[in-house]
Amino acid sequence: MTPETVSKAIGAPVRGLTRLQGGDLSEVFRVDMADGRRMALKHGAHVATEARMLNAMTLAGAPVPEVLHQTGRMLFLEWLDEAPASDAGWRALGEGLRLLHDTTGPDYGWPEAHAFGPLPLRNDPADRWPEFWAGARLRPFVPLLSGALPSRIEALAAALPERLPTHPAPALLHGDLWSGNALFGALRTWMIDPACYHGDAEVDLAMLELFTAPPAAFRQGYGATAPDRISRRAIYQLFPALVHLHLFGGGYAGLVDRLLTETGH
Repeated sequence: MTPETVSKAIGAPVRGLTRLQGGDLSEVFRVDMADGRRMALKHGAHVATEARMLNAMTLAGAPVPEVLHQTGRMLFLEWLDEAPASDAGWRALGEGLRLLHDTTGPDYGWPEAHAFGPLPLRNDPADRWPEFWAGARLRPFVPLLSGALPSRIEALAAALPERLPTHPAPALLHGDLWSGNALFGALRTWMIDPACYHGDAEVDLAMLELFTAPPAAFRQGYGATAPDRISRRAIYQLFPALVHLHLFGGGYAGLVDRLLTETGH
């Protein structure tokens, strides 16, 4: 990737291009334009899908970076200036996530497949939520695992019709909402790097709680949740834990084991 390549893609002169950290699915750059503007650039195979996801989230009223331009393997986004997280920022995140979840779809899943790094992510639509969670989020890991884990996951997947609601509202989900994908600014908060699909809103909440404890301000912004939500949390947290185990290795085996034990399997 060169400034000349970027300049040709956007039809304007580029003064500088800086590679940034992060980006398991795409390379990420800061683009400094000759006219003083600054943009974020993501380069990868899935950027067109991400642009469509961000546009869907924008239509829902959720706070996401503006899509400025997308062509080929390049996605140009509004540049976001970060600031320390605050109660006001966490409250805004809760409010924005509620707007996202209040937007619903016709079924569970998403029209396109996606990925977490080299791991394919199936989104085949389903009419019943337990069927989607078992088939698209748990069973794909069975052939990738060894020892007792495959049979434990199969046992949980078979029990999901009794453990998960059959037809929860098919909320528009961020799909990968850990704290690193919530970006706090001085006056705004954004959700970045989506992996959208429609499903139980509790999925995003469980993911956010897997590696952090959102403060009370977030809960105030988001509003009420089901009184028995915690009884399903480990089932939903198991999916990102399995993703981490597959991508980053055995250091996450204990987390997967603990979550399966919490589910009774």
